[in-house]
Parts: sequence; C-alpha cells; structure tokens
Amino acid sequence: MAFIDIQWRNQPIRIEYEWVGEPHSSNTILVFLHEGLGSIAMWKYFPEKLCQQLGLKGLVYSRPAYGQSTPRPHDVKWGVDFLHQQAIEVFPEFIKALQINQPVHLLGHSDGASIALLVAALQPHLVNKVAVIAPHIFVEDKTIQSITEAKVNYEEGSLKKGLSKYHEDVDSAFWGWNDIWLNPDFLRFNITAELKRISCPLLAIQGSDDPYGTMAQVKDIVKFVKHARVVEIPNCGHSPHRDSPIILSDTLKQFV
Repeated sequence: MAFIDIQWRNQPIRIEYEWVGEPHSSNTILVFLHEGLGSIAMWKYFPEKLCQQLGLKGLVYSRPAYGQSTPRPHDVKWGVDFLHQQAIEVFPEFIKALQINQPVHLLGHSDGASIALLVAALQPHLVNKVAVIAPHIFVEDKTIQSITEAKVNYEEGSLKKGLSKYHEDVDSAFWGWNDIWLNPDFLRFNITAELKRISCPLLAIQGSDDPYGTMAQVKDIVKFVKHARVVEIPNCGHSPHRDSPIILSDTLKQFV
C-alpha cells in the first residue's frame, strides 16, 4: 500500500494505491476503478489473481473520499457531475503523478465503470482497452430503489458497520455517493452522447440478477459503440468478481 498526492480543485488530495500482479511485466498496465462504495480493500484478492492470470501489472486505487484516500469534508457536497469530475480531473492527475506515460487498460465496476467509459470517451489518449462491469449509462428506477434501500440499511441496519472497516471516514464515502444518486437532479444523468466518442476496444459485462441495473445498461452501449462486445453472466448479482469470479476472469482473459 502506498500514497501519492495530487491537486484537485486547488486542494491537496492523498490517493491510496497499490501495485498488484506481475511487477516486471512490460505489458500494458491494467487499472481498476472501484464501485460507488468501494475501495482497494473491497476488491479483496481479485485484482492480484486476475493480473497474475493475465500476466499483467495491475494498479488499484481508492478515489477521493474512499478507503484511506483523503475523506470528503462533511460540509462539502459533490455535484451531480461527480463521475465526470473523476474522469476528467482526478484520473488524469493520478496517472500523471505516477508518471505513467503510456495508455492503460481500464477495468471499472459500477460507478467506476461509468468513469472508465467517460475516460475512454473524453481522454482517449490515456486508454488502450476498456472493460466495464455493471456500468451506469443512465438512471433506472431499479437503481434508485436499491440505493434508497441502501440508505435505510446504512441508517438502521448493518451496512454502516460493514463498510466501516474499508473506509477511513465511512460517512464521507457513503453520503458522498448516496446523496448524489438520490438527488432529483441526478435523474437526468445520461452519458450515451459521450459513448459515441469511444474508439478503443470495449467489453461490457452485466450480471443477470443485478439489483442495481438491468441488461439495458450494457445492451444500449452497443447502440452507440458498434464495436463493443456485451457479455451477460447468468445467476450473478452486482459484483461478478465476487459472485462469478471464474467466469469473469475467463471473459476478461479472452478480451485482453
């Protein structure tokens, strides 16, 4: 585990990151972008095992407010463009700070998948190939219902305790995510126009039983990125790297 400082909106931000996989690989680096409540630790052993299987050097990091990265001040509310901010502002600064000068592969999950798509569309010089798991390209009623249930579980159930071991400031992580997704203005979130600009190879993966989104999220990607490949994993929820790791790893191996 290591930390590196970047500047984001004139503020110093500490980013938690970790190298995994084959340290001496000269192949393209695979960067992992976590879900909306994720962090390095919440990926568990999947990045290490995947990169060893693929013979790649992997880079995992926790976005600002997550894991051990700089928490979001409690009096600061992120805007509904927060996914665009991560793609256009934070990710390029992070890559630059690590002196990575060649395009990378991206593997994004959920919110991290949406960020990966936006990087591919708006920062194409930074990426080689992109694989996304359970991406959000627009807002579905099913997603809002599940996020509303997560809020109840966080306030009244066991979710806060479960997340606390993964985040330095669990309230910073949870409310930064939940407040935006349940903001009425965020219902207009839609990145299909940006998708048209993606030219790199693209793989979109969705679990058939995902409570946070339907197959429309990945099937609609092909409407805008004709060369994209779509894979549905049956009997799988929102996190294929936990629910169906072997199928997911084999699918990614074929793609990469």
